[in-house]
Formats: sequence, structure tokens, C-alpha cells
Amino acid sequence: MSLQKIVITEFMDQTAVDALRSDFDVVYDPGLVDDAARLHQAVADADAVIVRNRTQVRGELLAACRKARVIGRLGVGLDNIDVAACEARGMAVIPATGANALAVAEYVIGTAMLLLRGVYLSSAAVAAGQWPRAALSSGRETAGTCLGLVGFGGIGRLAAGLAQALGMRVVAHDPMVAADHPAWRQYGVTPLAFDALLACADVVSLHVPLTPGTASMLSAARIAQMKPGAIVINTSRGGIVDEAAVAAALKEGRLGGAAFDVFEPEPLTAPNAWQGCPNTILTPHVAGVTAESNVRVSTLIAAAVARTLKD
Repeated sequence: MSLQKIVITEFMDQTAVDALRSDFDVVYDPGLVDDAARLHQAVADADAVIVRNRTQVRGELLAACRKARVIGRLGVGLDNIDVAACEARGMAVIPATGANALAVAEYVIGTAMLLLRGVYLSSAAVAAGQWPRAALSSGRETAGTCLGLVGFGGIGRLAAGLAQALGMRVVAHDPMVAADHPAWRQYGVTPLAFDALLACADVVSLHVPLTPGTASMLSAARIAQMKPGAIVINTSRGGIVDEAAVAAALKEGRLGGAAFDVFEPEPLTAPNAWQGCPNTILTPHVAGVTAESNVRVSTLIAAAVARTLKD
């Protein structure tokens, strides 16, 4: 009897891959995501496909998955997977819920501290003999500032705990969490309407999935409502924010800084609105990817996919 086949299209922890190989025929090729012809051929007889965020499981690729019973997602966002179409075909879709939450929460708090203080991007100038001490003497301390979380799920709650340990006040907006939900009291977080949050937060961090209801939710009009000098952090999805409006507000000095890990589209192409923005941290969709989180995510998905195939 031949082994069931699992195709892994993007990078995965090697130990988790090896664990799958003990019971399955595993094709592990992180380059498949960039070679449509080979990818379609590889998944044609696969019983399971494991992806990250770049593999688009929809349209032609989904049609090519003629045998697959399960799609494993090495992460939590599902906007690259046509979940409804998968389920209509009897395919389970399994995200790695919670496994990378701490990595994202630490990214949020770390970048918030960097951008509030505003001094850590001066290395090149100092090494070149400049001494911008006066210009860099008005940075803000983290303690006493207000963190506004747009979305109060697992990542938001972890970020709230880290922020409060540093002396930040935390407010959040999440219409999916009822005002009387015990999490508000448990985490010491004040629920607010979105516009009220934007008006009071020194740091606004986005933690919502990309849906028709959240697309462009941080629009130019809403960016104009934010506190002067506020910081915006996006680790959710690029389509949630009007990136050009954020860039314009940074260049005009209305916003104090930005940390973006996600963009629309990815990767960015030059020229783009972000070029020349002050006090800005741009990273290539890695907020949730650390050595530790990769192990957790990979181990969780390997076990869940194996369990599904064995049922």
C-alpha cells in the first residue's frame, strides 16, 4: 500500500518535516511557491498540502488539488486560501492558531518602543561622525502612553499584557468581543469605539483579518483623526490600511512613526509611497516568524495534518 502524499510549498521546520516523513510520502520544496507549473504538478496527487501566506490556494491551484483532503496553513491568516471553496470540496483548512502569537506581540511592543523613543535609527549618522544629540532628545518614554489595539483576540491580549508591564495604558476596539466579555476585566483593557480609540491612542496596532468589512478600515479620513505624533503598527494585512495616506502623514509630520510588516501588494515595488518616510520600520512579513514560533507553528500543523489524514 502506497503512503499518502503531503506537499509542502514553503519553508517549514525541518524536524516537523522529518516527523511527517516517518508516516507519509513528503515532498518538501520551499521553491514550489515560485514555480506554478511544478507546483500544480506536485499537488495533483497530493492528499494534503501545507502552505504559508504566499501560496494562493484558489482558482487553478485549488483545481489542481484533485485528491487533497486537507490544507495546512503555517500561520493564522486565511486570505490566501479560498476557504469556502475548499470546504465545498470536502477539504479541511487548518491554521496554526495561537502558535505565533507571542512573536507578533513582541514585534508590536518592540517596534512601539523603538518608534516612540525615535533615537535608534541614527547609527549610520553617528558612525559617519555626526552627533544629532539635540535633534534626538525629544523622544518619548513608553510608560504613560496609550496603546490602542484594533482587534482584541489572542495576539492583542498578549500585546496588552506586555504593554501594561511597561506602564502603558491599553484600550481596544473589537466588535466581535461583547462589552461584558470577561476578557476586558481579566486583561484590564478598556473597550472603545474605533474613532474614540484613534483619538486617544499614542500607538495604534492592528490585529484584524482582511475581510470585506476590514478592507481599508484605516483610511485617510481616519488617519486624520489620530493624535498628532501617533505611531501606527500593522502586522495584520496590507489591505486593511491606506498605506499611501500613512506615508503622506509621516512625511508631513502628522504621524510620529510607523512599523509595517504587511503590505498591498507583497513584495513592494519601487517606486512606492514608503520611500523617504521618517521614523519608519518596514519588514518583509516576518512579525510572526522567529526560530521558536517556526517550531511551534510547524509542529502544530504537522500533527494536525497527520491526524486528519489518519482519521
